[in-house]
Amino acid sequence: MENKVIDESRQGEAMMMESGNNSGKKLFLESYGCQMNFSDSEIVASILIDKGYTTTNDYKEADVIFVNTCAIRENAESRVRQRLQDYKKVKKNNKSALIGVLGCMAERLKHQFLEQEKLVDIVVGPDAYRDLPNLIDVAETGQKAVNVILSKEETYADISPVRLDNNGVSAFVSIMRGCDNMCSFCVVPFTRGRERSREPETIVRECKEAFDKGYREVTLLGQNVNSYLWTGGGLKKEILTEEQRNNATTFAQLLEMVALIHPDLRVRYSTSHPKDMGDDVLEAMARHENICKYIHLPVQSGSSEVLEKMNRGYSREWYLDRIAAIRRIMPEAAISSDIITGFCGETEEQHQETLSLMEYVKYDFAYMFAYSERPKTLAERKYKDDISEDVKSRRLTEIIDLQRKHSEQRTKEGVGKIHRVLVEGISKKSTEMMSGRNSQNSVVVFPKGNLKKGDYVNVLATSCTSSTLIGEVV
Repeated sequence: MENKVIDESRQGEAMMMESGNNSGKKLFLESYGCQMNFSDSEIVASILIDKGYTTTNDYKEADVIFVNTCAIRENAESRVRQRLQDYKKVKKNNKSALIGVLGCMAERLKHQFLEQEKLVDIVVGPDAYRDLPNLIDVAETGQKAVNVILSKEETYADISPVRLDNNGVSAFVSIMRGCDNMCSFCVVPFTRGRERSREPETIVRECKEAFDKGYREVTLLGQNVNSYLWTGGGLKKEILTEEQRNNATTFAQLLEMVALIHPDLRVRYSTSHPKDMGDDVLEAMARHENICKYIHLPVQSGSSEVLEKMNRGYSREWYLDRIAAIRRIMPEAAISSDIITGFCGETEEQHQETLSLMEYVKYDFAYMFAYSERPKTLAERKYKDDISEDVKSRRLTEIIDLQRKHSEQRTKEGVGKIHRVLVEGISKKSTEMMSGRNSQNSVVVFPKGNLKKGDYVNVLATSCTSSTLIGEVV
């Protein structure tokens, strides 16, 4: 996640590079939305590179073009449609080129993409990536190829992802798939299926492999990492005996297993659900210096009534208790959040409750959105999207303005302090400066010297912009 206040403009980001065993066909991959989608693209690349493909960053020369999609908000879907129109033009020069949609939009819009709009040749859901080589073979015969079947077991635990980023410092590692939380505004349970955890030994092995290849940071990914639970036999949490539960691996235990790989391997995770954030996770974070002191804890709304309509499983008071626990156990921790404004029936008083919660917590940064109704969700079936766009826009502006003030305040608090920074590369604004992040996920800029990517360095912050610390190596 980026260390700045953002809105829906973040939805489309490409992740592409050249790699592979050069043996003929070229693959172009573009990912939209959350970190899980980027991680999934690395699994897709691994599967197809094993079949002889190479990846390219020029879609015009690709034999297969895949867009890994996000269905969380309407804005993301609109951008994907536009990209598919661009890719369709490739077929004028290369009639054998194939275009496919992966991920969260696949199941919901397969008929529109394949039959009505004729934009794609292949549609693949997030649990069917192993079937890609077969689906490509089918599409090459001129038939439409579809597999959007959701799985109760698939975790891709045995596949070593091909790291597609050109950062070479930070790696995403998926620890679980799916989601059992039926938040009324969210499509994830319908697009990614039921929650299932991945065997901890395979997670630790993947993290160690990343470290051995030079990566110095891993981010453990899941829709709700706090509910991670490995029982050893795929048993559902609801039917576990007390003995089985006591012998299971929890998220707090997994965090420590990864942290113990090496002191120079930083560990981050995303995303937490407030109803499952226990003190055991916070205590594990406090015990290990290399577990980053940063928590993304989406609140969505500061009103208990709205949270109940959202089916979030906690109240305003419960959430603030979790904030108090974080401050008590890790006073230095940075906290970020997701906030939705203009949810069905939200009153002005309830909007003010969100603002007052923000004033109390003072998030380091946040992802903020106006409510966007999504098909098949409980909110679409049960509630009326009755807040006007003008009101949504005004409330969102108030939330963004307040968060911008808090972000600047939090950044200024870092001036005059020494930060241990993991160097990520050359600063975007000056080739004479390097850039990296501290444990709290703040961006820190400092003179290049003889430093290189992957180094750790202590930086005294002497000044700052609204979201970046600037300092000197000490």
